[in-house]
Amino acid sequence: MNQERLQVTAARSVTWTRHHLPPVQAHELLVRTIAGAISIGAELPQVRGDDPTDPAPVYPKETGYESYATVIAVGDQVTRFQVGDRLLAFYGHHDIALVDEAKAIPVPDGISEKLALLNILSCDAAEGVRKLAPKPTDSVLVTGMGVIGLLTVFYLRHFYHVDRIVVFDPDPIRTSLALSIGAHALYSDTNLSGETFTHALECSARQDAFALLQEKLVPHGQLCILSDGNHEALSLTPAFYEKELRLVGSSDGWDYHEHAAWFFKTAPHVPHLEQLFEKTVSAHDLVGYFEHLLTDATPLKVLVLYPSVD
Repeated sequence: MNQERLQVTAARSVTWTRHHLPPVQAHELLVRTIAGAISIGAELPQVRGDDPTDPAPVYPKETGYESYATVIAVGDQVTRFQVGDRLLAFYGHHDIALVDEAKAIPVPDGISEKLALLNILSCDAAEGVRKLAPKPTDSVLVTGMGVIGLLTVFYLRHFYHVDRIVVFDPDPIRTSLALSIGAHALYSDTNLSGETFTHALECSARQDAFALLQEKLVPHGQLCILSDGNHEALSLTPAFYEKELRLVGSSDGWDYHEHAAWFFKTAPHVPHLEQLFEKTVSAHDLVGYFEHLLTDATPLKVLVLYPSVD
């Protein structure tokens, strides 16, 4: 069976390529993609070829890592899935794929494509929040209301039930969305200039925001970097040492299966979450849409829909 993959073949160039898939192995699933997502912050630097975390890129490169699919065949030792089941996987912009059963995340009936896909980055955001483990009475400042920042606010509010979540971002649309999914105030409000915080999360990948967090934390406060580090170098300021702050980094999710059990019960009751997807594009149009993204304003997140096959 042939597989179509969207690959970066050179800087600023993406194309669909064809590959032959081997037979399904004992613990594998053959899946057909229903929907995927473009993760703007992670994918665009790779497509442009200017990702500072990958200074000498080697092509071709795979694209994407969020896939929502249906099972079309199973290996003879698969026990958790059957044909027709829906799942999340991490293979990216492919029309079909082979997935290890152990790595596939089952999606319950009634969950939309958008909510299903948001489980992956929600788990990544949750990993950072869990490293700080704030109490409901703590005060938290979050910088950068991209998708990771917004999902950080969601987890702080709906898992840890934090009473005081303040967000910083220059984009009024994104800060408005943050308020709708759990933030309590915007740092730009003039009456917040003297407020300090026990915990902080950096989701902007910008040095000025990172410096603000260090300035606004209380002595011995905790700070987590959730941004990818693929925009600007982040540096410690004198406040970090003077206040003896605690700094942790975070990458990927803490437990995608366990997080999904909580997320799929909680997310349907937070209706504004689906607004994180600001655009929808057909998989057929992905090449042209990536070209568009390189020259135009970028949405928060893009839903990619694949054609159904009868």
